[in-house]
Amino acid sequence: MSEASNKRDFARELYKNWRSHSRKSKFSNQTGIGVGDEERVHVEDPQKLELLLTELMDQRDWRQGIAEGTLFTEWVSIVGSEIASHATPVSLDDGLLTLQTTSTAWATQMKLISHQLLKTITQSAPGALVDEIAVIGPEAPSWKKGIRSIKNARGPRDTYG
Repeated sequence: MSEASNKRDFARELYKNWRSHSRKSKFSNQTGIGVGDEERVHVEDPQKLELLLTELMDQRDWRQGIAEGTLFTEWVSIVGSEIASHATPVSLDDGLLTLQTTSTAWATQMKLISHQLLKTITQSAPGALVDEIAVIGPEAPSWKKGIRSIKNARGPRDTYG
């Protein structure tokens, strides 16, 4: 059985809970008595949304995912505007943060400071499990342009000739 099938679907649970409560209230309003011998469940006093979300994050074990998402959204404040303008986080898989740079010179620079950058990320984004940083350069230009390009071909050979 896969791991995804073991996890409960939060939206489906909310919908089922809403449906069961709406049916109970419908039956109790028509007959004047509750369903079966059950008494109506009293709703507790309102709580702060922050407390409810914190409890939900703890129950669902979402803390690491939220910390990793925060790393991506707060990238500029974590590493600074100069580095953020030249290096962008692309993915975070199994502790490997992949950064894409705007030039090969910045890729070299990021590889040189990756150890310091890892310390900064660990301090600024607690909970995000980043063990290693991989740096890739900018995307190479594609020569597959136009309506006359050939699939699986090596591209133009007389471009610079």
